[in-house]
Amino acid sequence: MFSVKKLAQALAVSSVVVTAALPVMAEAKTLKLGLGDPLESDQGALASRFKELVEYYSNGDIKVTLYPNGALGGETEMVQNTRLGSLDVASVAIGNITPFSKELGVLTMPYLMKNHSDAVKLTTGELGDRWNKIAQEKVGVNILGWTYSNFRYLTNSKQPVKNLSDVQGLKVRIPQDPIMLATWEAWGANPIPMAWSETFTALQQGVVDGQDNPYIVNNTMKFYEVQDYLTEVHHMYSLQPLLIGNKTFAKMSDEERSILTRAGLEAQQYALMFQVLEAGKARDNLVANGMEVFELEDEEKWIELAREKVWPKFYDSIGGKDNFDKVLEQIN
Repeated sequence: MFSVKKLAQALAVSSVVVTAALPVMAEAKTLKLGLGDPLESDQGALASRFKELVEYYSNGDIKVTLYPNGALGGETEMVQNTRLGSLDVASVAIGNITPFSKELGVLTMPYLMKNHSDAVKLTTGELGDRWNKIAQEKVGVNILGWTYSNFRYLTNSKQPVKNLSDVQGLKVRIPQDPIMLATWEAWGANPIPMAWSETFTALQQGVVDGQDNPYIVNNTMKFYEVQDYLTEVHHMYSLQPLLIGNKTFAKMSDEERSILTRAGLEAQQYALMFQVLEAGKARDNLVANGMEVFELEDEEKWIELAREKVWPKFYDSIGGKDNFDKVLEQIN
């Protein structure tokens, strides 16, 4: 049985604990935090909580200004600006980081995670440290926390999708992620890489038929205005790391880094609870606004194709099959 309490305990135990005694900063700083989604989203929930905690623990000496709805550019652009140091902090989908580090693509492998617990195991403890080290060395950023956004469910305006035959030729918007591209191709769809900021308009104009995102994202983005059908495809659990550039982090004192690290961890815990409590409400609102929800009749076929046609293609780029098998062992 699903247990919110156990998830919270697992997240807390698996993560690094930062000491409570944090000194006051000598000089006030203001950090810009960009995110692609609205403040009402789960990404926004993490960002808002992070802002509150940073300002509280620093006694107001570190301010955080939030820029939602892609106000500072697309998510891939924000990753680039964060690593260059022209943007302080960004919250983005993991698929928009993989262009800078193929190794992080393991987190977008289809049917890797089965539930919230797997997502927590993948992003805390030894594995969490591993992704952060890769992010530091390959991308030029530190991961301060994670937003747990649940599975990326397929929406579309063309027809109900209940099995593989229904998805053939469907034009699906995806991030710039080669693994996600190969996954939808393996199922017979027509995936189209596209910036997140362009997605709503593309759906509205029929440039693409659909996209995949969790319930809360689909609801806060009001995709029910341009999409009629949603299918619960459990292929990818959406993880959205909170990033700070190495250059920005290096300019801070040890005390400031401690505050940001602690705030990131606690915001991560808050984001998980937000997802657990709000996803059902988001689903209900999608249905209330006319969206029809379906389950797959043949998901075992989707799983088989993903594991046989997609996984082997990317073993080398994500660190080898042995390393991938070790990840599977740790979460299972």
